[in-house]
Amino acid sequence: MARKRKRKSRRRQEGRKILALVPQYNIESGEHKPVTAARRYISAKGIAPPALVVVKRNEHTTDRYFWAEKGLFGAQYVEENHFLFPSLRIVQPEEEQVLTTTTVS
Repeated sequence: MARKRKRKSRRRQEGRKILALVPQYNIESGEHKPVTAARRYISAKGIAPPALVVVKRNEHTTDRYFWAEKGLFGAQYVEENHFLFPSLRIVQPEEEQVLTTTTVS
C-alpha cells in the first residue's frame, strides 16, 4: 500500500526561502546548552540582527536559532511566522515584496 506524502506548508516554505537570505553563523555548543552557546556567541561577536545561528550539539544533531531585534527564536517558529518579524521584510526577495505591497493596497 502506498504511503501518503506529508503536505508541506507553503507559509513555512516561504519562510525558509527568506531565512536562506539572512547571514548564517555555524558554531559548536561545547559544554553549554545550545541556546546558551548561541547567546554567548552573539554577545561575544556583537552580531546585529537579523542572523541565523546554527549550533552543532553533537555529530548528529544541530539546532537552528534566529537572532532578531526582539530576541532569540527557534528557526522553525520563524519560518512559520516570518511575517511577524519586521527585520525579515527588508530581506524578502523583491518579487515577494511586490506581491505583498500590491495585495495590501
